[in-house]
Amino acid sequence: MTDARTPSPTDRSTVERELRSMIAEAARLDAAVVAELPADTDLFGPEIGLTSLAGVTLLGAVDTRFGVDIATLDLSLDSLQSIATLTDFIMAHR
Repeated sequence: MTDARTPSPTDRSTVERELRSMIAEAARLDAAVVAELPADTDLFGPEIGLTSLAGVTLLGAVDTRFGVDIATLDLSLDSLQSIATLTDFIMAHR
């Protein structure tokens, strides 16, 4: 259920770019820094340092933007391991 006013991204690079922006916002980091991190960077590791509260914020932003309710679809939240796993999950469930 994406917002009708915002076109749904169709390719992986677009989804990853948008996710990196959301991650930066949720973690209160410079978007340019997050944009340069390797895709396998751990979301809760030292480079990003996502907190549980920031994680909840990110989950809400993903649901709003992509219509994917990660908390319902991935009870173990394995998809939040890295930028790449989150991108893969979104691509698989849009």
